[in-house]
Order: sequence, then structure tokens, then C-alpha cells
Amino acid sequence: MVKVTCLGAAGSVTGSNYLVETSGGRSLIVDCGLFQGGKEVELRNREDWGFDPRKVKTLILTHAHIDHSGRIPKLVKDGFRGRILASPPTAELCEVMLLDSAHVQEMEAEWRSKKNRRRAKRRVEPLYTSEDALESLRYLVPTELDRIIDIEPGIRARLRTAGHILGACIVELWVSEGTETKIVFSGDLGKSDQLIVNDPSEIEEADHVFIESTYGNRLHRSFDESKAELLEAINYAVSNNEKVIIPAFALERTQEILYVLGEFFRAGQIGDIPIYLDSPLAIKATKIYRKNKKYYDEEARTIVENGFDPFELPNLRITPTAPESMKINELQGSAIIISANGMCTAGRIKHHLKHNLWRAGASIVIAGFQAQGSTGRQIVDGAKMVTVFGEKVAVRAKVFTIGGFSAHADQKDLLTWVGHFAKSSKPNFFVIHGEPLSSQALAAAIRDRFGLKAYVPQWREILSLGPRSEGVPEMLPKIDRPDLQQEMISLTANLEAEIGRLKKQLLFEERDISEHDMDRLRDIGEELRALIADDIQPAEAVALRE
Repeated sequence: MVKVTCLGAAGSVTGSNYLVETSGGRSLIVDCGLFQGGKEVELRNREDWGFDPRKVKTLILTHAHIDHSGRIPKLVKDGFRGRILASPPTAELCEVMLLDSAHVQEMEAEWRSKKNRRRAKRRVEPLYTSEDALESLRYLVPTELDRIIDIEPGIRARLRTAGHILGACIVELWVSEGTETKIVFSGDLGKSDQLIVNDPSEIEEADHVFIESTYGNRLHRSFDESKAELLEAINYAVSNNEKVIIPAFALERTQEILYVLGEFFRAGQIGDIPIYLDSPLAIKATKIYRKNKKYYDEEARTIVENGFDPFELPNLRITPTAPESMKINELQGSAIIISANGMCTAGRIKHHLKHNLWRAGASIVIAGFQAQGSTGRQIVDGAKMVTVFGEKVAVRAKVFTIGGFSAHADQKDLLTWVGHFAKSSKPNFFVIHGEPLSSQALAAAIRDRFGLKAYVPQWREILSLGPRSEGVPEMLPKIDRPDLQQEMISLTANLEAEIGRLKKQLLFEERDISEHDMDRLRDIGEELRALIADDIQPAEAVALRE
């Protein structure tokens, strides 16, 4: 039997990490992502791995998003010395993503350490440093798609196209222990006819399939409708001689928007309006997209063959430095500004919001998921005022919320992918990488539409899997399930104690209180009320990894 331990992205959308073990003692891991979200979830990043990193010889990485790759530097820091198999574009993108993540870890640790020093508390160490990230890059092994490779005796693997972002892969595993068991990990699947990248590979044979469910209970809006809305937003601002502000995620969303703007320009739908790409990380990621044209889909390759670069416009300005970024807001007249971060909570986008949110003729284009409590979410929810750099700013610009740019497959696309298996091998499905409501909805749809077994595993569950020819227990996998109710009670008790300490500080001790502190406390209250009401929002953490 093969054991698969769900060490991340089970019951949630972040921290993707799966340990695959054979009865003969061989093992590998699929993905090594960062947990992102609330404080309790992020504490998992510092917990025991659930395996000894020194004994694992292979990590297979599905793609470069931080919720799939972001703990690789810590894995190496803790003793991993094996090889990290990834598609060539994923390996390149990891170089910029992991170094950027390390910088975030260092800055966050320094901020917390300063607060602790004022309270005579200990220094906070970063989860990993830039040096750790650089060291981890040594173990990346670029691996071409569609080739079966030997991992260890009795274990073979193949990377297939997943769509989603440049270089994203599905993982096929064959494990032989007398008989052979085939396990497929979907990674994050892209929607059909997505820009730039090919559609997910159609796979038909498997014994067991681990399928993502980020949008397992949703359907996306038409992409043509979304492009029309973006053009409307541009025309609105141009007609008022104001700017178009687009908070964008550096990897994938930025490149899709540039691609669409290129379409508009070639079709004569927008004039010679300046377009600013104002994010160092997005600039680096876009350069990697430009280099890897062999991984484009047919439509994007046709554009290249016709003499165009999909990401190059004659009016595109690159602003890698802070002084160049600051000068944008000194310019008069219309411009399109694509800047990070995507939820408007940090980075250069805050400066552009401060200078343009209050302008009645400007456009704000929200093209990605906005987490509860973020500035972007407040804007989407219709706030009349938001706080930027501690200052209240009126929201008078016209807000365009465009939902069709998601890189994830929706329920329809996911079920189409499942249908290829349903016609032949009829494997068992394990629904992962989604909030509970989303995962349960997809599992139910798989059972109802195809009559297949579909199960939603929980964090740290251990699944015992064998060939279907040996028969599958009625209750599906053999599970070592943690006592989740007791763990919940324990977490609640800890939360009560923390609230008591905070109340004591506010009543009896000197404490500097900022608007940021108030916002964070409101966010906690919103999350707690949603938890009590079981009002869980699907894909709550999508924005953090895109």
C-alpha cells in the first residue's frame, strides 16, 4: 500500500504539501507551499514537518505560486538535500518568487522584533532568509514535460500541462510494490481557453486522483465580458483625462492584463495612452514569460509568429525603481498603471490609490480576489472612505470589479477534466486545495455526475492507497484522523486567553493604538463571526498566492 499524508492544502487552499511513502521505505513529496491566512494557519509554517527532510530525496513542484513553493527554503534550511523537479519555467519563476518571499519574511520579522523590543520581548526570527532562499535554488532541477522519469527504484513520474500559469504541471506517479498503483496530483488547473498557456492535459488512467477545488462551487464570468469591462474602464478614465489604476498580482494576472492590453492596442481600441508596469516582481516575472515562448498556447505563438511580443507595447513604461514609481503621480493626464499588490494592502499600489481614489473621473479596476478586511475588499464592498498610509481617502473613482481573469478552473472546467477519467479508469478522487464548502461541493458533483467515489481529506490525514484491482474499502481510505473537535476546543481556549491579555493591556497598560491595529481587530471579529455562522468564503486565500 502507498501512504499519502496530506500535510497542507487539505481543508484549506494554502500550504500545499503531500508526503508519498511506500511500504518499502521510499518517499517523496509533492509541493512545499507556504500557509497563508489567519495567524493560526500561518503558525503551521513553523510546526514540525511530519517527516524528516533529511531522508526525503525528491520534491516534485507543480508550479511557482508561493502557496505551492513558499516553504522550500525552510525545507532546505531544515536538512533537505534532494532534488526539486520542476518545469523549466517554474524553476526560473521560483528564483524571483522565493527571493521575494524571503524578503517579505525578513521584513515581517524585523517589524515584529521592533514591536517586541519596545515590550522587552524576544527578537522574532524570520521563517527563512534571503541566504536560505538562494541556497534552496541549488536543488532545482528543470524537468521537461511529458517525459517519464525514474524517481527511485519502483517509482516513476511525469509532468503534464496544468494550464493555470506558465510552467504549471499535473503530476503523474506510478508506484510499484508487486503491483502498480498510479496516483495523479492535479496541481492547480487552469480554465479552458486561458490566455498564454495551453489547456490542462487530458489524462484518462489512474487509480487515485488528488484534485484541486479552489473554485469547486463557482462558475466564472465570460472572459469576453471581462475584456469588455476592462475596455470600458479605460475609456471612462481617458474621457475624463484621468488615470486607470489596476492593482494586480505579480505572477500571471499582470501578464494576462498586459496581453489583453496588447490585443486592444493592435485592434486600435486604445490609443497611445501610457501604460506603466510598476512592480519590480511583476517586471521580473514578465521577463521570464517573454523568454519561455515555447510554452505558449497556439494563439500566443501565432502573435509571436506575426512579429509581435504579446507583452511588449510601444507605450509600455517599466518603472523598477522607487523614484521612477513616484514620478508617475506627478504626471498630468491619462495613464494605465498596473501595480502591486493585488489586494491594495501594501506596496506601490497604495501610493497610486492615495493620488487617484478621490478623483471622480478615474477608474479603479479590481481584477482579483480580495480577502476580507483588505483595502481592496473595502473598495469592492462600496466603502466611501478607506485608510491609506494612515490617512482617510474618499473613494470617488469609478470601481470596476472584473471577475473573469482568474487563472483557476471553475466547477465546470474541473468536472470536464474529471470526465476524461470517468470514461475509462474510474479512479477514486480526493478533493483538496479548497475551502470546505468548495471542496464538499465539488466532491458531491463528482459523485452525482459520474458515480465515482470522492472524498475530502483533512489536514494531516494519512490515506492508505492501493491498486483498485485489490479492491477499495467501502469507507474509502484508511485514515489516521486527528481529534479535530478537541483541537478546536484547545484553539478556542487559547484565543480566549489572548483576548483577555489584550483587554488587560488596553485597560491597565500603556499601549500605542493605531488605525492599523483597529483594522486588524475588526478583521479578526469578521473571521470569527463567519466561523460561528459557518459562512466560509470559498477561495478566501486565492489573492495571497496569485
